[in-house]
Amino acid sequence: MTAEHLLTGRRGEELAEAHLRALGWTVLERNVSFRGGELDIVARDGNELVVVEVRTRAPGWMQSGEQSVGPRKIRRLVRTGTKYMNSRRWDGPWRIDVVAVTLPEDGDAHIERFEDITAGGDYA
Repeated sequence: MTAEHLLTGRRGEELAEAHLRALGWTVLERNVSFRGGELDIVARDGNELVVVEVRTRAPGWMQSGEQSVGPRKIRRLVRTGTKYMNSRRWDGPWRIDVVAVTLPEDGDAHIERFEDITAGGDYA
């Protein structure tokens, strides 16, 4: 990944974190690494922990941020999220959301949240 891509990703994560805080969430950790995967953001939404995958795009990409999270990535998020929950001894409810951030050349970023992306799927 080039330095520009890293900066874009970091900016997207900062915007996503600010968005989640504005919703009243508590951001617990960012960029948590485990063997086999990384979690962009872990936050609390009420009594539920949420693993948040952040996808940042510039306008004009052929694939939106949310579309770029396919079954393989979801399986990795489930495995890594499970490792996280076990390591923190969390036995309450948790889910995986995607926050898609589009960074225009000028103007405000567009942020969309897609809640519980594993609902109804078998990603174990």
